[in-house]
Amino acid sequence: MITELAAMLKERFGITFKNPDLLAEAFTQASYVNEHQDQNLKFYERVEFLGDAVLELTVSEYLYKRYKDMPQGKLTRLRAAMVCEDSFASFARECGFPQYIRLGKGEQKAKAWERDSLLCDIFESFVGALYLDQGRDPILKFAHQVIFPKLDEGRFDGVFDYKTTLQEYLQQAGDVQIDYELVEQNGPANDRSYEIAVLADGKKIGMGTGYSKKEAEQSAARQAYTQLQQSND
Repeated sequence: MITELAAMLKERFGITFKNPDLLAEAFTQASYVNEHQDQNLKFYERVEFLGDAVLELTVSEYLYKRYKDMPQGKLTRLRAAMVCEDSFASFARECGFPQYIRLGKGEQKAKAWERDSLLCDIFESFVGALYLDQGRDPILKFAHQVIFPKLDEGRFDGVFDYKTTLQEYLQQAGDVQIDYELVEQNGPANDRSYEIAVLADGKKIGMGTGYSKKEAEQSAARQAYTQLQQSND
């Protein structure tokens, strides 16, 4: 099982562990260790402890550098949405981790690999093990492959109001007229989508789509804010 996991990590993420025992530890639950006491195995909890701290620092630094003008409170809310059980469990599933977790027979029967709490732990323990094995650079590369793209996909858009964030950003140097204009609407009344443009002093700075005008406006504001941030890097 761990051999297959190592092959998957190399193929999908370009990760090869120098110490395979660390990788095995990260994917081993206590129930498995208890059933194989003659093998002197370790389970994931210690490397999970480390991985939790590594992930929080990695995400915090990325958000701090990416959103240069975002207030501390909004950064905190965004980080909390990214560094949490739901998100880590989702990342673990997307990475294909569940099938590689070593569980005792009782936990296998209970389908423990489906539990968000366990998948969160495994995601954190994997990161902790990778950090111990290779240091910080591979963690950043992995985060850019798995975690950070979800920001651009809009997975965490519900954390804060992008329209307000964009307004605060644009009006730092004075008043700016911000308008949202309907560009197009498609589909029947029960399945309609909207395309909205956001303008600053009459100049289009972003476009967004959604299944309501409010959702499309938030999407347009997010795109405009992200592009403005990137242009100022």
